[in-house]
Amino acid sequence: MQNTSRRSFLLRTGLVTAASAAHPLFNFSQASKSPFKISVINDEISPDFDHVCHVVSRDFGLSWIELRSMWGKNITALASAEIDEAQKILAKYNLRVTDIASPLFKTSWPDAPVSKYASKGDMHGAAEVTFKQQDDILEKSIALAKQFKTNKIRCFDFWRLDDIAPFRAAIDEKLRAAAELAGRQDIMLVLENEFECNTATGREAARTMNAVQTPHFTLNWDPANAVMRGELDAFPGGWETLPKNRIHHCHCKNAVKNAAGAIEWSPVGEGFIDWTAQFRALKHIGYQDAVSLETHWRGAATPEESTRISWAGMKKALNDSGTL
Repeated sequence: MQNTSRRSFLLRTGLVTAASAAHPLFNFSQASKSPFKISVINDEISPDFDHVCHVVSRDFGLSWIELRSMWGKNITALASAEIDEAQKILAKYNLRVTDIASPLFKTSWPDAPVSKYASKGDMHGAAEVTFKQQDDILEKSIALAKQFKTNKIRCFDFWRLDDIAPFRAAIDEKLRAAAELAGRQDIMLVLENEFECNTATGREAARTMNAVQTPHFTLNWDPANAVMRGELDAFPGGWETLPKNRIHHCHCKNAVKNAAGAIEWSPVGEGFIDWTAQFRALKHIGYQDAVSLETHWRGAATPEESTRISWAGMKKALNDSGTL
């Protein structure tokens, strides 16, 4: 992977964005024929939920959205009136919800050494809460899933420890028990491989899936997060280790090595992950769940413009992969 500058990102992806505006690569009819539920995490665009839904539905031509935070508040912190308002906005734009992108288990494991990521990771509008409060977060997330008519809740694998071995079995059991509890209400937990958490790479995700054997516990595959943790061959190397039948969500972003040799976020169209090939691989296994744009890269003037640039790269990869 060659080093790539911010200026070259903006030049190339800006040209793609301009070309897309003049000659649209994508529309609602195409999206509806894709084997995937093509979506965007809402707060990657703006905290203004109505504006986000307008962009996703009218500008991007999509019918699916992933919910994480809105109006500056994590979804698990919304008041009843705010939930009602969000539902009205979704109905206004004919948008359906892929999953509740909750902060479940993005916290410290009790009695373990303090992780360097504790209280420093990005919580997307949620205040970090203790281990004892996680059962309440799960209960709230299940209620939200039912209110927003989805059967999936995103979760994590606790802040990353330098030595996970003494705690691994207990953590696996907590993940299994939570998934079983959710499953009793027809809800599935999708574990995101998160670079700041104990399951970060594709190979680590394969281990966790193998250890936690319940049909209610599945994977949110995020190859760029794996790259950020140092698994530079996340696709195809990490991907090849995964139990494909347990992948039920996918986050789309990218990462690149900068001039200083550090890994940083990049637009979807540039980076270690060949998204055209990854989309083809998902189609090959019969995947029919969400591929959700989670931009993270902030090289443009605003989060919305950064997302529009990454969306142009994602559109091209979807077209080139034949997944429309």
